[in-house]
Amino acid sequence: MFTAIDSYKRYKEEVKGLKDLGVDFHRFSISWTRILPKGTLSGGVNQEGIDHYNNFIDELIKNDITPFVTILHFDPPQALTDKYGGILNRSFVKDFKDYSKLCFKLYGDRVKNWITINEPWIMAKMGYDKGVGPPGRCSVQTVFPCTNGGNSATEPYIVSHHLLLAHASTVKLYRKKFQEKQGGQIGICLVGQFVKPYSSSVEDKAAAKRIIDFELGWFMEPLVYGSYPKSMRRFVKDRLPHFTEKEKKMIKGSLDFVGINYYSTRYGRNNPADPQTPISYSNDPLALASITNANGTQIGPQAGGSRFVYSYPQGLQQLLKFMKKKYRHPKIYIAENGITEAKDDKLRLSDALKDPHRIQSILRHLYWIKKAIKSGVNVKGYFHYTLSDNFEWGEGYIPRFGLYYVDYKDNLKRIPKESAKWLPKFLKGEA
Repeated sequence: MFTAIDSYKRYKEEVKGLKDLGVDFHRFSISWTRILPKGTLSGGVNQEGIDHYNNFIDELIKNDITPFVTILHFDPPQALTDKYGGILNRSFVKDFKDYSKLCFKLYGDRVKNWITINEPWIMAKMGYDKGVGPPGRCSVQTVFPCTNGGNSATEPYIVSHHLLLAHASTVKLYRKKFQEKQGGQIGICLVGQFVKPYSSSVEDKAAAKRIIDFELGWFMEPLVYGSYPKSMRRFVKDRLPHFTEKEKKMIKGSLDFVGINYYSTRYGRNNPADPQTPISYSNDPLALASITNANGTQIGPQAGGSRFVYSYPQGLQQLLKFMKKKYRHPKIYIAENGITEAKDDKLRLSDALKDPHRIQSILRHLYWIKKAIKSGVNVKGYFHYTLSDNFEWGEGYIPRFGLYYVDYKDNLKRIPKESAKWLPKFLKGEA
């Protein structure tokens, strides 16, 4: 059986690692099918899965670590895809709400911080536009042939629409039935990639704004204002679903906070319409995201082992200030931020544990977060990604994100990197 890094069985070891770091919060996700194997309440519950999360949460609290729980992190039940097409079907909204309600009932007496869905943009884009993530649907080939069916021009928008409705209906339920009694807060977690203009041209400045609209704004504008960005409606027209007035009322304001996952920034370049270009979500903005600008300057150094992390810490401050102005000053947690090095089996262990780039990355991002806070941005917390090297959805074991080194050749043994030894001293003001 595939076990990734076997956190399920080693949760006490994981908590000890957290305790040694001196941190006071831990973000993790609940696996839907671990507690509802068929994806629905009528399909029955798995008591072993329920017990696991009870034990894990209790172990965290026993060690003075506050749980921050994500309800859906890229793993909707295959059973629901087989049953009715999964997120493409509106039935998903009710099943997600039912699953969330069970989580609130089971764990809400101890869990006071809930994230409904992690990175819905990634789920829609990778799973239904490019076809490189589950369930691998697309109609315009980019990386792999589109062999699983799909429609890159419509399905990403349908999926995101249903994810927004699932989020909002769950927040409505939580606020009505649980929030006052349990005393918690609930939000959503979004990709926070900032976009700068490729050049000083009017066209590239507009393109950079459109890319933000089609990524972050796709979700933030409905959550804050009750409707999709105007640029999306203008370019996508009726392929972009419409909310009813009742749905607009439900979605608007349906977050106590927003989690932002920040790894990098891009340049936005205008890409004029071409009649020969197939219609797809990726082509709709008529803009391209680039790692270099018109002068050939790269946004930042590429992190080892990663295809998408190009270090640009000041972009986080720029993003946070943009969000304060654009989205009515939301409460923000930096829910993910980290940097990689490539898995290299030829390295001696002593060398593999040296990660000064990670220490510098943390310090530089915290510096720019502090500047954002001083300018009035409401940032309430920072989560480093990640505790241990792990299995990445799109890249496997190649990138190492962890503060702890995982020895894949020695029973997945966890060994603290230099950053893991530095962090507790830093948090105590000793480093």
